[in-house]
Amino acid sequence: MTVSAVRPNAERVHSPQAISALSKEKLRMKAPRYQRGSLMLQKRKSLPDIWMYRFYAQEKGRRVYKRHVVGTVTDLPKRKDAEKAVTQLRIHINEGAEFAPMNIEQLAAHYERVELPRLAPSTQSVYSDILRHHILPRWGEYSLASIKPIEVENWLRDLKGVRGKDASPSVKSKVRNLLSALFSHALRYSFASRNPITPVRSSSQRLRDPEFLDGPEFRALLEKLALRERVMVLMAGSTGMRRSELIGLKWADIDFELGEARIIRSVWQNKLSNCKTRASRKPVPLHEVVMELLQEWRKDSAWNSDDDFVFPSVRHNGEHPIAPDMILRRYIRPAIQELGIEKHIGWHSFRHGLGTMLRQQGVDLKTAQELLRHSNPRVTMDLYQQSVSAEKRVANAAVVRGLLGDAVLQHLSAPKSDA
Repeated sequence: MTVSAVRPNAERVHSPQAISALSKEKLRMKAPRYQRGSLMLQKRKSLPDIWMYRFYAQEKGRRVYKRHVVGTVTDLPKRKDAEKAVTQLRIHINEGAEFAPMNIEQLAAHYERVELPRLAPSTQSVYSDILRHHILPRWGEYSLASIKPIEVENWLRDLKGVRGKDASPSVKSKVRNLLSALFSHALRYSFASRNPITPVRSSSQRLRDPEFLDGPEFRALLEKLALRERVMVLMAGSTGMRRSELIGLKWADIDFELGEARIIRSVWQNKLSNCKTRASRKPVPLHEVVMELLQEWRKDSAWNSDDDFVFPSVRHNGEHPIAPDMILRRYIRPAIQELGIEKHIGWHSFRHGLGTMLRQQGVDLKTAQELLRHSNPRVTMDLYQQSVSAEKRVANAAVVRGLLGDAVLQHLSAPKSDA
């Protein structure tokens, strides 16, 4: 549906000027007026300055101007502290007015200005694309009060991708979660008193299980690669580093005595940022074989001082790390194709492979979570629940043996003589 095809009874708010143009009678008939009030710092000569909150209240049918002392600068030194203190008061004075008179486009603009810069650059890019391609074209002109859960859910069910095909469950889930994040942002800034996206259902179940290389395939790939690519693939496969963390490594981050790599930074499109979560910033263990290859690569690399990237870009004279997609496209995937392996492999495939290998080796869930550096154990659990077909057959055979017994199995599997 295009922006122009908005349902007739949708409450649409184009701008603050359009709102002010409405008559007082229409505003009174629509809903109680939403107000944020005003917070000001009031100077005092002999006592600490105070934060004063001003707003209007209804008393005996009349609109009365009110002032409320929030606290002193001694108790609330910064404006953000005072803002936090008036949150509950603001909710109380707006009782009956669930949403501020603004539309989704205005809310998104506030979110992009205030919240988005705090996120990782890769996340910023993904969220901006979702807003531009999905949320704003459909809901941009809708007021916050007009968003209905069932309408959003029906829209998500038939959501199309950028190329016109049905969007994957993963994309639908991301769109739903970002729309919910917008209303969570509105709650924090008292633009709303509830989140209408909370009841919206959207499955994030994968259409197919992620592909990864098994042990023999992984070893065959390493033998096909040159030293630089071999080190990158071995580190990705044995540590589960994300590609942005892998190319963000500097030689100073490698501790050859302790046998570990400190994950300090993440690089995405040559932009340095902090890692995804606190769990992501934990060091990862390095096997002796990995460290030997790293030392060999350091001797071979033209940029091998502590402040240099472990995998530098020759094109940028070592000032930036190498482009991981280029390595994948030029070296890794052609080698996989030459080996006759019909799997679609990306950098994240090595991380999936590590998770599966940990489960196959009987590593407990908590240790696996620490090694994969998942902040949420549910993510690790979901990965652990992905079974490999060969393991399913072994488990099924054990169950049948337990049900029927060895004697019955031998009898049933014995060759039948012709009558």
